[in-house]
Amino acid sequence: MRVSVILTTYNQPVQLEKVLWGYANQRDAEFELIVADDGSGPETTEVIDRVAPAAGLDLIHIWHEHRGFRKTEILNRAIVAATSDYLVFSDGDCIPRDDFVATHARLARPGSFLSGGYLKLSREVSSQITVASVRSGDATRHAWLRERGWHPGKRALRLLRARRLALLLDSITPTRRSWNGHNSSAWKSAIVRANGFDIDMGYGGLDRALGERLINAGVRGRQVRHRAPCLHLHHERPYADPVRWKRNHEIRQRIRRGRETRAVFGIAEMSTDETLLTRRPGQLLGPDLGAVLAR
Repeated sequence: MRVSVILTTYNQPVQLEKVLWGYANQRDAEFELIVADDGSGPETTEVIDRVAPAAGLDLIHIWHEHRGFRKTEILNRAIVAATSDYLVFSDGDCIPRDDFVATHARLARPGSFLSGGYLKLSREVSSQITVASVRSGDATRHAWLRERGWHPGKRALRLLRARRLALLLDSITPTRRSWNGHNSSAWKSAIVRANGFDIDMGYGGLDRALGERLINAGVRGRQVRHRAPCLHLHHERPYADPVRWKRNHEIRQRIRRGRETRAVFGIAEMSTDETLLTRRPGQLLGPDLGAVLAR
């Protein structure tokens, strides 16, 4: 089954390059890759234009001008642009194991979404992951990571390639089957019915809000954290805002109390008056858009 993988990014070209090679390494998977770019500078475009052709990726780059944290809006535009019936969501700082996409596609079922997780790496371990180690597959091997100072405890079980054990662990884990933006998937039709992501939500719980609406609509979450692992590269979060976090929490409380199934401000409410760039790698930019991107 062909799927669309949607990655979000903002001014993290070094991490994004490693992640793109992680998708080039995918086995037994047919997919398009959509980079949902929340207004990055030209360094991100350079990485995409250089890596995508070399890696043989079927990639679409969707960009809008940076006007603060607008991750939900660029995600909604990526959803609309996706050409597949099934959508996998992750981030441009999360390296997938080589069976990541194929696992999401294999486990897709009507009436459900898949809830995965990530293995968070320290700054020290993240700095030792290179493009070469991603391309060789070393970066997602427990032994290689342990040699570089990674000590995850029982979380290392998520990198085992024992399908039956991974299924058992997913069935008994107490972790909630929530929608996690770094590793979740669902049918496009279900996400569109939910009106996508709330464009008035900032950082902090914006992904969970979509999952809660899906659950309210009868779309059941299924756990895949042990079967579809990815590694999260370290980075700071300067966009975290306590005021916005509180506002997001209030929105999520309203969703749960009201059993909402559709975003109040989502895909249908997005502005059509937007400087938006949708391109394939290597395409020339128009003079106006090129000037905006270089700012």
